[in-house]
Amino acid sequence: AAAIVEDGVSVRSSVVASQHELHAEYGGVVPEIASRAHVERVVPIIRLALDGARVSLGDLGSIGVGHRPGLIGPLLVGVSAAKSLAWTLGVPLIGVDHVHAHLYAGLLGSDRPAFPALGLVVSGGHSSIYRMDSPTQLVRLGATIDDAVGEAFDKAATVLGLAHPGGPNLERLAQGGDPKAHKLPISRLGKDSLDFSFSGLKTAMLYAVRGRPDSSGHFPRAHEDLSEQARRDLAASFQHACISAITLKLARAADANPDCRTLLTGGGVTANTPLRDALRAFAQVRGLDLRLPEMRFCVDNGAMIAGLAHERLRAGIEDDLTLAPVPTTAC
Repeated sequence: AAAIVEDGVSVRSSVVASQHELHAEYGGVVPEIASRAHVERVVPIIRLALDGARVSLGDLGSIGVGHRPGLIGPLLVGVSAAKSLAWTLGVPLIGVDHVHAHLYAGLLGSDRPAFPALGLVVSGGHSSIYRMDSPTQLVRLGATIDDAVGEAFDKAATVLGLAHPGGPNLERLAQGGDPKAHKLPISRLGKDSLDFSFSGLKTAMLYAVRGRPDSSGHFPRAHEDLSEQARRDLAASFQHACISAITLKLARAADANPDCRTLLTGGGVTANTPLRDALRAFAQVRGLDLRLPEMRFCVDNGAMIAGLAHERLRAGIEDDLTLAPVPTTAC
């Protein structure tokens, strides 16, 4: 992905090269295939972003790059390209945590909200809650201790026999389903915990679809044995449990941080319509200024990276050519 962003909020262009078609037959992302696709597409995508914004390389004032967390291969490609551009153009290089950038996605094309704020990132790899004193000053309050919610959606979709990408397909299947047909578990952990856990829900979903395995590991049924309405009810019930877990932990975070009057959200799962509706209802009851990203900025994109890079540069934060890709981070 690549984007041209002016003044941190005005998106001049944003180009994303989806790889869904490359990974669909494997039911998930294959790191080596993702790395090769990045190598092949990074230069054409940058050119498309420049053309879309009607600017040239010489018009760029700085280069932002997502350098953590993620798959090491794609990160190496992106960081190398960004370093090359910054060095050639003689402009600042700013490394950005892409999870933190998801929290900035809702500010693109928008006015600046009040801080401090609560931040929620829900994606295929991350489920985290933050306290934010500014876009660049944040502390993680809680995170998943096992599966991220997007990963749980994908695994539940696989159990139901749905194709990749699982999350959007499960949402579609859930339409017309009864979210209260199955009482699936909602993880609470400790009474004050702000961490998430979706592994128990995932297992409960597996048993609801296929039954409990016998001593030899054999399941009594398959998803093909279920009626279409039964599959819809299971999808709706699973989705409802995920959303309930998210709003439960947000409520705890809001209670523990009463001075936060803004809720920033981001990540691929914020494209889920029932979750967006639940977040709007939560924010209204709590009197919070909710910032949901536009649908196009929910998934990983260059605009959120560029926007947060602008904020970091304004705060006097920039990197040099020793900037390294970091595949994992606990930030």
